[in-house]
Amino acid sequence: MSSMSGNARAGGARGSGHAVPAHARELAARLSALFEKDSRIVARLNSAQRRLRHANDRLPSGVAPDAFGPTCDGSGPVLAGLREIHWQVHRAFCEYQSACEERRQLAVEVGELAVQLTDALCAAGFSQQDARRADVHQLAQPCPASGTTDGWR
Repeated sequence: MSSMSGNARAGGARGSGHAVPAHARELAARLSALFEKDSRIVARLNSAQRRLRHANDRLPSGVAPDAFGPTCDGSGPVLAGLREIHWQVHRAFCEYQSACEERRQLAVEVGELAVQLTDALCAAGFSQQDARRADVHQLAQPCPASGTTDGWR
């Protein structure tokens, strides 16, 4: 099956000589949509990581926001800047954690659907190996001849 990273394998249903049942096509379409969702989550993870790195690079090394204590010497803008950077890091980290959890849950759903699709393809006569190598994006496409997903070989 296509991996979570979106890499597709050639082959799949075409040339296998086996008809792909409508149920298998529906499962493949659901998997294909989940792979697209995964790509969006990865983009969010990358964005959060960039924001974390950018905010962290703005922090002076060895300085904690509370290191100045109460001051009356004009360091207010410095403290305000440090607080803003602190909250930028906090927000980016929260987004990163949220996207990681969402991706973990997505992986569970993908795994369950992949097992169901493999079982459906094996029931239709595919070997385990061919069923696992099937390109879900290709299986999700309608039959070129009839415009339907039923009976495509």
